[in-house]
Amino acid sequence: MSPTGRSTTIRWVTAGNDSVLELLPMVFAAPGDALSRAEGVLDTDPTPLHASVAHQVIGIWQRDWGDMRLALDHLRRARDLAARADSPEREADVLGTLGVALVHAGRTRQGLEAFERGVERGSGHTRARVLYRRAYSQWVLGHHREALEDVRRAIPVLRQVDDVIWTARALTLRATVHLALGAVDRAEADFTAAEALWDTTGQEHDKADAVESRGLAAFRSGDVPAALRLLDEAEERYAKLGTPTFMLDIRRCEVLMAAGLAPEALAEADAAIGVLDGIGGQSTRKAELMLAAAKAARLAGDPGTAIARAAVAERLFAGQRRTWWEAHARLVLIEARVATGRGSGRLVADAARLAERLAAFQAPAAPEAWLLAGRIALGLNWSTDAERYLQIAARSRRSGPPLARMTGWAAQALWARATGSDRGVLEACRRGLDVLDAHRMTLGASELRARATAQGAELAALAQEVSLERGGPRRLLAWSERWRATALSTPPTRPPTDPALLSGLTAFRVIAARAEAARMEGRPVPALEREQRRLEREIRSRTLHSRGGTAWGGDRFGGDRFDAGRLLERLGEGRLVELAVLAGRVQVLVCGGGRVRRFAGGLLAEAEREAEHVQAGLRRLAHPGAEGRLPVVEAAGRRLEELLLGEAAAHLGSGPVVVVPPARLHRVPWALLPSLRERVLSVSPSASGWLRARDTEAPPGGRQVLVRGPGLDTGGAEVPEVAGRYGRPVVLEQEEARVPRVLRELDGAALAHIAAHGAFRADSPMFSSLRMADGPLIVHDFERLARSPYRIILSSCDTARLASVGADELLGLVTALLPLGTAGVVASSAPVNDAAVVPLMLALHKGVSAGLSLAEALRDARAALPGDAVHQATGWAFTAFGAA
Repeated sequence: MSPTGRSTTIRWVTAGNDSVLELLPMVFAAPGDALSRAEGVLDTDPTPLHASVAHQVIGIWQRDWGDMRLALDHLRRARDLAARADSPEREADVLGTLGVALVHAGRTRQGLEAFERGVERGSGHTRARVLYRRAYSQWVLGHHREALEDVRRAIPVLRQVDDVIWTARALTLRATVHLALGAVDRAEADFTAAEALWDTTGQEHDKADAVESRGLAAFRSGDVPAALRLLDEAEERYAKLGTPTFMLDIRRCEVLMAAGLAPEALAEADAAIGVLDGIGGQSTRKAELMLAAAKAARLAGDPGTAIARAAVAERLFAGQRRTWWEAHARLVLIEARVATGRGSGRLVADAARLAERLAAFQAPAAPEAWLLAGRIALGLNWSTDAERYLQIAARSRRSGPPLARMTGWAAQALWARATGSDRGVLEACRRGLDVLDAHRMTLGASELRARATAQGAELAALAQEVSLERGGPRRLLAWSERWRATALSTPPTRPPTDPALLSGLTAFRVIAARAEAARMEGRPVPALEREQRRLEREIRSRTLHSRGGTAWGGDRFGGDRFDAGRLLERLGEGRLVELAVLAGRVQVLVCGGGRVRRFAGGLLAEAEREAEHVQAGLRRLAHPGAEGRLPVVEAAGRRLEELLLGEAAAHLGSGPVVVVPPARLHRVPWALLPSLRERVLSVSPSASGWLRARDTEAPPGGRQVLVRGPGLDTGGAEVPEVAGRYGRPVVLEQEEARVPRVLRELDGAALAHIAAHGAFRADSPMFSSLRMADGPLIVHDFERLARSPYRIILSSCDTARLASVGADELLGLVTALLPLGTAGVVASSAPVNDAAVVPLMLALHKGVSAGLSLAEALRDARAALPGDAVHQATGWAFTAFGAA
């Protein structure tokens, strides 16, 4: 600190006592050391003044990272000792610290009274610090105007005495208040100024807090990858200091929810609540964590948990006199109640009153509350009220971060729907989805891109409803394509030069291989599993930090518009069957023969149940002795056809068929359906994706790569014979089949065949894997390829299993390959019999080597199999994806 600032501080004691006073700034530079030294001071029979400082330091430590009851006890002692020392400045400083603790303990009135006494007792520099603390507490309480007024009074004095640390704190606080009011530009200016000051100090905890605050600013401006990166960096800094991170936990929950990771946000909030309760921590933070948990539960589709958490949060905020926060908890509570199917005039009135309160607070959540009121009113057919509320909510569509504008466009679309303007609905849906597209393209990780689409599900559904009612099959097809498998339209951002990520992937592979070897030997592996989970979290975290390329400025529905005419032309004599789901029922769109026709299908829920029965049957048929299940599986296939194709089955022509199912039907073995069983059949996540695959050219050189992993019952017996069909292919087996070498050879290959055990991870689909000699080859590894193989055949179990996320997206091995240059994949969506796979693969490669497409070769390979149940089931389990 500068001489000017230091001389002001030393007024409390003589120059010989500097070391005790230095404990106060030390508590946010080296918290553990400050605590130990303060406890040491108390062991030396100190003067009342010195004892006051020591108790204040211990009180701050306990307040922020320990037991709030102990904090209040130490701070009250510090206040009393300062009074005994007859030092008004010392007493005022302690009163400021005590006021913060009382507010955090939920004793708001007592806290504000302590601030009043502190402002009265202190002068100049000391009073400015008390004003800063009161401003901080006003922010905690949600009193943003009062917070700005106090910090406005404090900053000039702090600057005048050249108090770098407290000026930086005040600027950081003012920036945080600006963010709460939606003033992102002002916040970033203050954060930048504060960061320049922090660079001149040794305040390590304050510096970590500054990084955390920049993460919050990045999030508020719509930059989710930067927010995640900065919050992770802040967490690393806090970990080095040994301090808990409850505020960071709350902020990370917000970012995770915006990224479509609500279940993770809920788990993080609940874990933090458990830690906070365990140490008797701040009541204010508990209330905020409860609110975060309520929001996450609602977004995760668990309204019961959301109602319970929101009710607790609302009660805590009310007891703490935090009306701004109480209003936000009330918003989640009403949203969760509506999600359970409740709708009443009382809820409309409650939501409208709440929207007015939030607007009075200048809270960015006000449009969300107006939209909620409008939705409930629409459900009750209260058209006049609904239109009024939705018009107010729609004002947010022109400015603010992407998700706030999405709220506005959703309101505009619903308002247009209520007033009978089909054109208005479609325009609002188009504009809203454009906003979300632009946001998605700032995300580098394919997982985040896929999950972010959930935000646009309502707009896409509205547009499809209008198209179904009045627009005809072509328009319904176009809108079905608008929001289907969008994450596959562009490759993920690959960070191959990130040494930490590469090292994490290598370490993960080693640990996973050791754990698998120990399991096979029957040894317990809890320590290895813990380390594997830790490495998975680290890899995923680094991947989520990836930013997209240039901000996406196109119009996928305009400049890169889906063209039904082009699709029909490219289909030739074939048919493409796209299944759209509206109001829970399948709509079958048959494209081909120069037109698009619509047929009604069955209920999606019934089809999903039937598909699960089929999967169970195929699982049984993978083992000898289950032949009696074959008629049951075939009957289920007929029922599936009735539900998913209906009358469309009679209009498929005689040529090839491409099926484009919704994500929730990805496990259907389409070759089992009677009308598709003997056809050239392929599956694509979208019609646009099929067109892209058709346009993908094979790489020059035509290199073939055959990989044989360890542990297969047949030892990958097809590989040596397949190798003979391709002249001089690259064959990797035994110790040569290691992940780094396999990735090098796969990059840019024309054809790859991988015979290796597959493992699907429903809990974390990006860690689905193929087992190599040195451990698992995971989806994250594939995403590092500059160009994945043009054609790839995965001959083991479950390699086509995928996780349905977002609005209509899929994550897994197959979908990781399609955006990276792969035009065709053959993989299985069910467990298969290893021995029966061998003849299927040999017949498949016979066709491929003769120039057939994967779909043609797979059709012929199925026909060449023996007619027993095991071989028939094996043929049905495999699917050709794409168009190669």
